[in-house]
Amino acid sequence: MNTHTPNMRPVIRQLDDAAINRIAAGEVVERPASAVKELVENAIDAGARRISIDIADGGKTLIRVTDDGWGIPQDELPLALSRHATSKIDGSDLLNIHSFGFRGEALPSLGAVGRLTIQSRVSGAEGSELSVSGGRVEPVKPAAINTGTIVTLRDLFFATPARLKFLRTDRAEMQAISDVVKRLAMAEPSVGFTLRDVSGDGEGRVTFRADAVTGDLFDALRGRLGQVMGAEFVDNAIAVDAEREGFRLTGYAGLPTYSRGSAVAQHLFVNGRPVRDKLLIGALRGAYADFLSRDRHPAVALFVDCAPDKVDVNVHPAKSDVRFRDPGLVRGLIVSALRHALADAGHRASTTVAGATLGAMRPEPMPSQPRIYQMDRPSPMARAASYAAQAPGFAEMQNQYSGRVEPVIETPEPVAQAEPVEHRPLGAARGQVHENYIIAQTQDGMVIVDQHAAHERLVYEKLKKQLAENGVAAQALLIPEVIELSADDQNQLLEIADDLSRMGLTIEPFGGGAIAVRETPAILGEVNAEKLLRDVLDELADFGGSKLVQEKIEAILSRVACHGSIRSGRWMRAEEMNALLREMEATPHSGQCNHGRPTYVELKLADIERLFGRT
Repeated sequence: MNTHTPNMRPVIRQLDDAAINRIAAGEVVERPASAVKELVENAIDAGARRISIDIADGGKTLIRVTDDGWGIPQDELPLALSRHATSKIDGSDLLNIHSFGFRGEALPSLGAVGRLTIQSRVSGAEGSELSVSGGRVEPVKPAAINTGTIVTLRDLFFATPARLKFLRTDRAEMQAISDVVKRLAMAEPSVGFTLRDVSGDGEGRVTFRADAVTGDLFDALRGRLGQVMGAEFVDNAIAVDAEREGFRLTGYAGLPTYSRGSAVAQHLFVNGRPVRDKLLIGALRGAYADFLSRDRHPAVALFVDCAPDKVDVNVHPAKSDVRFRDPGLVRGLIVSALRHALADAGHRASTTVAGATLGAMRPEPMPSQPRIYQMDRPSPMARAASYAAQAPGFAEMQNQYSGRVEPVIETPEPVAQAEPVEHRPLGAARGQVHENYIIAQTQDGMVIVDQHAAHERLVYEKLKKQLAENGVAAQALLIPEVIELSADDQNQLLEIADDLSRMGLTIEPFGGGAIAVRETPAILGEVNAEKLLRDVLDELADFGGSKLVQEKIEAILSRVACHGSIRSGRWMRAEEMNALLREMEATPHSGQCNHGRPTYVELKLADIERLFGRT
């Protein structure tokens, strides 16, 4: 309802600086974590090597960031609280940005909605202090401080109390602050970070600490990711390093079997800046689409680096969104680099699979009396003699027990043989359990293989290879299907018509905004062409590119592979089991099935002995 009448024309007014800063604060400072992000980024831009962050009550009553950077001269301190005053850029080129901050909005915005105090000292000069409360600036005064800067923000949003109602619990706000600090710590391995919760009395407690890491690019990043994401991620991640036409992608990507139920472990950076960009997230999803089901998410820490003029970071005041000049190039780089890295990992599966298996095993409670062992570990000769003696007995027991073991006859090895089969990564097959699980012996443990899942992956990879070599067979429609679209949608589809044609989907303009579909991929069978094209358009709108047709074809190949693989319940001979193991070792991605589940579990002998108390 319009409350204005012709006699009450609104008057155009110039807002004062306090109101302008409060409005800007609504965009820059959404919650305490946003304030921490801006202050820590300022400290990094100032060349700090050590940054300490103290938080009270989830950042609602206190945020204090201390750094050992260059500091701010006394005569420039008042200017630092002026809107759009910054030392990062000169304003002549808004695309040539090499720092985190550059807009000059954070400090005046924080001073407009809270009680802000800045204490700073440059090397060789006296320290100074400046305070601002609700937009009111006080005079500069001396301060006793080491070289660097201490920014203290108290009573956030006291000047805009309505904003306090939208904040969450202290614990939730503290968790958001911790996430922000961890992302910035990943971006700067050479900087030490300490996050401390000082709520209540006392010194408080350290909730996160990451000491500075030295070394080359990957060594330093690996060390920092171990501090932030944990050693488990580092042990189950693959190094990624690829470059294409001025863009470089580095970082670590988790194995498909080390996936998560949500996207919380996905960390993406552009020129060192943490971002949440739908283009990058879409590319990540596309890279793992062949290995994970849609309810599983990969764990990654990836860094895209390029010349500043190839990406626009001035899209939003919070600087969490970016816009690439050539988004298709970036998406293609991420997809191809990740798929090559995962292929290089071969049949490797994550160590967490073995950990979960051992955790599921529950040994019987130990008796109160001391342990008594019948014998120590037998010698290799005694173990071989024992296997030979037991093999016929195992074969005879197959009718009484659900496990069936195919005895392997040991023969003298020729001198020319390079190594025993047990020394292979997946070892030598020793038996089959429940007609579905292959038991193999390795040099230092054992491997349990899901024969159906493993063979399903092998068949799938063969089908994909044949598809890549021979192309996608297309079936011509007897009567081309004409689909009415808007002119914009038609143009988007025609721009990728060549790509669609390579995947067996042939389209051409049919006057106005219509598209004629003349051929569809034969492997898809009967296709609803209109629905398929509209799904492709939706994907173009979401991610700037479309792999939908290819994904549908790969889904069909996956289904074909499932039906064409060794079924559960089929008895396999020893030579068949060993052939499957050798093929797994030679096939990329064989460590997980088509849905991201592991195809085998490896247990080390030391872990097995620990289960039986033989340590």
